[in-house]
Amino acid sequence: MTDSTSTPPTTATATATGRAPGDRVVLVTGGAGGIGRAIAEAFLAVGDRVIVADVDADAAAGTASALGASAVAVDITDPVAVAAAVEQIVADHGRIDVLVNNAGILSVHGMLTELRPEDYERIVRVNILGTFTVTQAVARRMTADGVHGSIVNISSIGGRQPTPGMGAYESSKAAVDSLTRWAAIELAGAGIRVNAVAPGPVLTPMLRAGMPEGSPAREAWASRIPLGRLAEVDDVAPAVVFLAGAHHITGVSLAVDGGQLLA
Repeated sequence: MTDSTSTPPTTATATATGRAPGDRVVLVTGGAGGIGRAIAEAFLAVGDRVIVADVDADAAAGTASALGASAVAVDITDPVAVAAAVEQIVADHGRIDVLVNNAGILSVHGMLTELRPEDYERIVRVNILGTFTVTQAVARRMTADGVHGSIVNISSIGGRQPTPGMGAYESSKAAVDSLTRWAAIELAGAGIRVNAVAPGPVLTPMLRAGMPEGSPAREAWASRIPLGRLAEVDDVAPAVVFLAGAHHITGVSLAVDGGQLLA
């Protein structure tokens, strides 16, 4: 764990609906770049303390240092490592108020009849099992500490609108939406809310490189979106911050897709 700030844990008392923006400890998985970094910046902008978690220790530390956050390196598919990371965060910061399950992979595409089972298994392990593992560890800690917290999962509209060749990723995100509802109904009694944000295609650095502006691929995607453009990472982050603080919303998956699901 690295920490580029010296702010001590707050001693403010949580309300029945959880802490307000500016008084929260927020854990963002996959926070070293792309959507995760934008989410971390958005929480920092409202005064929250943020822990950037990533499997790449150097990337996590670099992002945290640049933003004024803390960092932790963790493999979300390793339950022992996840549990240890959660305990260390609580020891360092006093609690976890918000978990953002952003870590995931979109690196393997393939048609149903061609995709290798081991490639699909990798996506399942990271996107589904990883999300479950972190959710479980944080929910256990929140419940034990009496924290009325919030969990926001990053899903995808692909879980509702299939694209040929992307079924492995999209089915994993459909499972994330289902996990969101499962966790929401079971954790409601502990005052923990669980929601998801489901983006359409987002112009992360990786996607920009693969679909440069003016390319046929970019134009093809944009033509499916009523608002006429792919999302920026800063279009996704505000929805995450909103759901983290929306004290009477749980179990929803909010599409941030420029209207693509309408088309």
